[in-house]
Amino acid sequence: MARRPTLEFWYEFASTYSYLAAMRIEALAEAADVEIRWRPFLLGPIFAAHGWTNSPFVLYPAKGRNMWRDLDREAARYGLPPVTRPSPFPQNSLAATRAATYGADHDWLVPFSKAVFETSFARGESIAEPAAVAKVLDRIGLDGTAILRAASAETNKGRLKVAGEEARSRGIYGAPSFLAEDGELFWGNDRLEQALAWAAGDRPAGLR
Repeated sequence: MARRPTLEFWYEFASTYSYLAAMRIEALAEAADVEIRWRPFLLGPIFAAHGWTNSPFVLYPAKGRNMWRDLDREAARYGLPPVTRPSPFPQNSLAATRAATYGADHDWLVPFSKAVFETSFARGESIAEPAAVAKVLDRIGLDGTAILRAASAETNKGRLKVAGEEARSRGIYGAPSFLAEDGELFWGNDRLEQALAWAAGDRPAGLR
């Protein structure tokens, strides 16, 4: 049986459009016969390297206002619950991303990641404090306290740092980003379908 092509899904828990992508990528990937590799990472260090002290949606208020309206429209279009804005935005995603990095070797990474996004953007609840992340883990049937303890180990912190360095080295500058096996990069929730098609070998004429 032929191996299914793989598409890497790079996501940041504080990212609104990563939320939309996370909620729909599994069904679309299954239909496209593409394997998804979930890659949690932190955007903050990448933004800092560009001299940004905050999300562009905060630094440019008009951009932020339009983003929230667009998020409302897209959530309704995808049949997702109404968006509830977390406060403050963006949330500190360090504890959740450490847990997800640790979860990369476990089968709970995907349900945990989706639960974090739902907590933040469907419920408007905090994901910033370790206790809040532990609650999400508990809610999906895991031992949140034990997982957060393991996620705080230096080896796991190192893995998260390496993931950020890998993202930068591969040209990732925002989230969500999608990387095909040939290195082709797609950025944004609205490019998910194109990324899956490319990964499956369906490329526009003249582009290879």
